[in-house]
Amino acid sequence: MSLLLSLRAARRCRGMLALLPCFWLSSCATRSVDVVTVPGNPAEFAAWDCARIDDELDQVHQRAAHVAYAVDERAGNNILALGVGVTVFWPAMLAMRPDGLEAADLARLKGRNEALLVALRQKGCPPPGEAVTAARAALLPLVVGERLVYEDRVASRGAPVQWTLRVMALRRGEIEYRVEGGAARPAGNSGNDSGAETGTGTLKQDRSGNITVAPGGVLQWPHLLRGELVLGAVTAGDIVLAGDPQARARLRGQVVAVGPQSVAGRTFDVAVVELFGDAAQGEAHTRVDGAIVVDRVSGVLLRLDLRSAQAPFALQRRLVRVEAAER
Repeated sequence: MSLLLSLRAARRCRGMLALLPCFWLSSCATRSVDVVTVPGNPAEFAAWDCARIDDELDQVHQRAAHVAYAVDERAGNNILALGVGVTVFWPAMLAMRPDGLEAADLARLKGRNEALLVALRQKGCPPPGEAVTAARAALLPLVVGERLVYEDRVASRGAPVQWTLRVMALRRGEIEYRVEGGAARPAGNSGNDSGAETGTGTLKQDRSGNITVAPGGVLQWPHLLRGELVLGAVTAGDIVLAGDPQARARLRGQVVAVGPQSVAGRTFDVAVVELFGDAAQGEAHTRVDGAIVVDRVSGVLLRLDLRSAQAPFALQRRLVRVEAAER
């Protein structure tokens, strides 16, 4: 099934999402040190080399960070303001726990983390570095120095403009880019002056495809894509305009298609996530819907379709080519 067909199928599934509960909103989070660890078994990793254990630790930490964010979000007090990947401060995260499913997940992740650390010590592995391992780098669909060129439209009939990212670093848990070009947004396209997404500077994404750092004027979604992006998985989070705390859309989503796709001349393992929600507009709210498509191996954004009466959330962005690194 082509990417276009996947997106069409995603739109047909929008009604299904309304029937799915958001379990992270279903009960109150409590601060506690009573998380009971579900013990992991270091023997599970006896045949693993140091690089593979490091990579698994990254995945455990990132998953735990998403669970911790959901806990804090449900409590509504923003106690935790943690990054993801290897930047997670583990003891602080474990001080917060939910009742129910997240408690069990957090306890299991804590036990797996401890088992992985024991395995590292038993093998005499050096402390993990910041750079991505050679084994993981070989799996990524891009290399340092390449440019990702996107085609942006602010209306289906509008003229396309380019938005470009240059890969600056591949790290454990994240990819760092330099934003080299902004996509100007014509005033009045959505009924008001939309300004422009012209911010240049550093942009970072985690392994799930969340944009965790972005220059002013650029859309980002620090916690929208959580957990494993398998078919049917449900997720939620905000899309915001960096530098503008008033421009924020609250979205829910469901993975409606997965599988290999050829995009911009390269093969990716895509996840298509149907999105719907709303954005505040004074005391009122306006609908936001669309879809996001990311590579499940690297988190690289392949496509973003947002529809809304609010200009910051009316955007079509598509990866059209990948340019080789300069020599």
